Amino acid sequence: MIVAELEGVTKAFGRVRALQGVSFGVRTGEVVALLGANGAGKTTAISMLLGLRRPDTGAARVFGADPRAPRSRRGLGATPQESAFPATLRVRELVSLVSAHYREPESAESLLGRFLLRELAPRQVGGLSGGERRRLGVALAFAGRPGLVILDEPTAGLDSEARHSVWSAVRAHASGGGSLLLTTHHLGEADALASRVVLLEAGRVAADGAIAALKAAAGTFVVRFLADDGVPVAGATRDGPFLELRTRDSRATVECLLRAGVLLEGLEVRLLTLEEALAVERARP
Repeated sequence: MIVAELEGVTKAFGRVRALQGVSFGVRTGEVVALLGANGAGKTTAISMLLGLRRPDTGAARVFGADPRAPRSRRGLGATPQESAFPATLRVRELVSLVSAHYREPESAESLLGRFLLRELAPRQVGGLSGGERRRLGVALAFAGRPGLVILDEPTAGLDSEARHSVWSAVRAHASGGGSLLLTTHHLGEADALASRVVLLEAGRVAADGAIAALKAAAGTFVVRFLADDGVPVAGATRDGPFLELRTRDSRATVECLLRAGVLLEGLEVRLLTLEEALAVERARP
């Protein structure tokens, strides 16, 4: 079941065409990473799904209805890039206030614990650091046990421990049947969390597919091993003390290197990363 979608959406701001016929959807239980460089149209696309902007043409739907409809918003949680909170409210008070707007919210204590906010609970929001405010904003997106969560750069400015607390929340949400759309500039994060990626370039969808399928479609493995500068291996590129080869048949490549007498110290054979697979996808004619 599709819980959120853009269908043929265009949006212009003056002469700038932010979205040009963009179509994609998010299904039940799916984690989708919306990727693209700054200015590619990610935040505009999210604004459409949140009902903050109207498409010039096309349609945005959340739970089958206009995202500006109250019944759509009841099942939606979101963290935008920038969040403005009442500075004098304490963290616990803000969490309780937001939770009170939902019929079956997660308890304030549970949210504070999941997002490492218990020690901050008695503090005023205005005194929090940028990373602490970001953690609070992400926690509030999960307050109402929403069916769909939309997170715009959720881990920006977070340290490693806080980042992994967000990752755990995303995984738990999906494993419980919830859906999630996130933007991130960290392709390693998308690779770790998402089952599918949608890549925007200049307001258009440049790629849309399951991460595993994108990697498989690239059909390429990386064979990597330690080698001195004097070791000649045709077609290899050097990365510090390592040589790397890209190949569609990793077994044949390794066998060929062994027959040639190459010492394969520190050998690693892997599929392309998401970043590498997307580069292959972009390069297709």
